[in-house]
Amino acid sequence: MPVRAANPLQVAIDALDPARPECASMLVDLVLADAVARGASDVHVEPTHRSVEVRYRVDGVLQDVARFRRELAPNVAARLKVKAELLTYRLDIPQEGRVADSLVQHGGVEMRVSTFPTIHGEKVVVRIFDPAGRTLDLDQLGLPVELIAELTGLLRERTGAILLTGPSGSGKTTTIYACLRHLVRVSAGGRHIVTIEDPVEQAIEGVTQSQARPGHEFDFARGLRSLLRQDPEVIMIGEVRDADTASIAIEAALTGHLVISTLHAGSACGVVGRLMDMGIEPYLLTSGLNGILNQRLVRRCCAACAATGPPGCRVCSGTGYHGRLLLAELLTLTEPLRHAILKKADTAELEAATRSSTRSTVWDAAERAVETGQTTREELERVLGPAPR
Repeated sequence: MPVRAANPLQVAIDALDPARPECASMLVDLVLADAVARGASDVHVEPTHRSVEVRYRVDGVLQDVARFRRELAPNVAARLKVKAELLTYRLDIPQEGRVADSLVQHGGVEMRVSTFPTIHGEKVVVRIFDPAGRTLDLDQLGLPVELIAELTGLLRERTGAILLTGPSGSGKTTTIYACLRHLVRVSAGGRHIVTIEDPVEQAIEGVTQSQARPGHEFDFARGLRSLLRQDPEVIMIGEVRDADTASIAIEAALTGHLVISTLHAGSACGVVGRLMDMGIEPYLLTSGLNGILNQRLVRRCCAACAATGPPGCRVCSGTGYHGRLLLAELLTLTEPLRHAILKKADTAELEAATRSSTRSTVWDAAERAVETGQTTREELERVLGPAPR
């Protein structure tokens, strides 16, 4: 998308004097403040052979918003690294860090910086964690009433594992925090809830939270082993990333703990396949796995456009979409699915076993969203791909 000449951010950037020592600092503050105001989840600052491109991810889609002079790139990258307390003299390695003053300067919004060396210099991505979007309760996520009822039923269990899956940016963290808040509320502090995360994106009253450091001694697997000695009843693991973590998580689910975690897979049945690939025996899965929530976020049709008739307005920046809609399916282990798992069936066979039940799939939710005018078929194909035949 070409950068618009009337873009206020571009105008403000162009008005800066590159010769001033504080130019890079002022540019960074302009971009971050503008990104927060626009509701961006990520800011990409990428040098090219001609300039530095600034792009935002808004409602899951990258948008070009501004550019600035190529010679400012090193100073801008350095300024962002200083804010995140990273090593400014290391230009040859990726680095990650938290912007220490973001909560004060940006109204409670936490930011994390990731740098990556490229042939044109360091690319920097700033992840913005909007607290308003992360404090939703289960009934505020937009899930169907039936699905919420089924999910809360699983959360009442004392043992077993509930896994969430979906691509990056599909709202898994928002959902998992909503589950934790639900558990705190319904238990009135009567259940010992602990987490191990990377990073801890939000502090939750009534939950003991810790932050792992993958690549160091305190990784997910080692932290989880230690947590099991802390007398927990509910354990939330930020992500199952490796075989060790998967093994300990399933073991915990089988030994009197309710385990909640995320795992990247293409579908709900794909989670089962990945766990078996990690060496988890099928009989352990059929005994320890309570349910899998597969979810996606799609852009919601702009309500302002619908009210006025013509597509594209100032509210949606001409895109026709404003905000996002959660589509989800909850897979529980029916007898046909259990038999398929015990036979070590592949993902296609597992999917066939689930079709024998009457469960609602993520595509069913997607079709309902189109029928009710909440989103478009083009948006579904962008996020979900072609509809299944």
